[in-house]
Amino acid sequence: MTDDPDAANKRGIDRLLDVVGRLRSEGGCPWDREQTLHTLKQYLIEESYELIDAIDTGSVDEHREELGDVLLQIALQSRIREEQDDFAFDDVAHTIADKLIHRHPHVFGDVTVSDSKQVLKNWEVIKAGEREKKGTGNRSILDGLPKHLPALQKAQRIQVRASRVGFDWEKSEDVLAKIDEELAETREAIASSDEDMIREELGDLLFSVVNLCRFHGVDSEDALRGTVRKFILRFKEIEGMLRTQDRKMQDCTLDELENMWKSVKGVEKERNDE
Repeated sequence: MTDDPDAANKRGIDRLLDVVGRLRSEGGCPWDREQTLHTLKQYLIEESYELIDAIDTGSVDEHREELGDVLLQIALQSRIREEQDDFAFDDVAHTIADKLIHRHPHVFGDVTVSDSKQVLKNWEVIKAGEREKKGTGNRSILDGLPKHLPALQKAQRIQVRASRVGFDWEKSEDVLAKIDEELAETREAIASSDEDMIREELGDLLFSVVNLCRFHGVDSEDALRGTVRKFILRFKEIEGMLRTQDRKMQDCTLDELENMWKSVKGVEKERNDE
């Protein structure tokens, strides 16, 4: 608890920054005082994934709470930088506000755009100008993506950037043809039993499937996450069915498991149709 009795009446962000300052101060929390920018990295990643889970659940309360946990990580890192006389939370907020204004001249300036595609093209031109100003104008448009970004997400981000400068397929059928081509090459690699070639061709196939997702406006990471979640739910349903029969999955034949899988899918479809 803070010593200020009127703290609850403060603006939320001011109250949060006061609390974080108290935690990091002399006589504050030993754990919070021990944290560094490097030790906090793992928590930022963890909290970000928990935020995604909260969004997927559709729970407003969970979403609010997890947004707060992510905001705490930003506040903590900003506080550490402030202690080092580098910058403060307010500087972070001003920096992103300035960037947003600069990159949206169609909102804050006199530039006119017809649709979101033109917005994205203008975005690349503006970013190129920013790189030029920083002396990094000769960098590739594919530079700057986080090294630790999940591969599926990174593939789609790269493809999006390439498409903004015209490096793209014209229609969905072209992407499907590319997938067929990569699938054929994967079959050849498997037939050859060459492990390196199999790994390479599977990677090419995955990259092409991600491209199809992007082409249809589907987030590949989100799509696969949904499929994994669906598989887990169905798998657990089968485990529950077997428990009621006092049986174990490893004692079942593949045909039995397939029939149970179809049964679970059928029940799931009826539930969704209700």
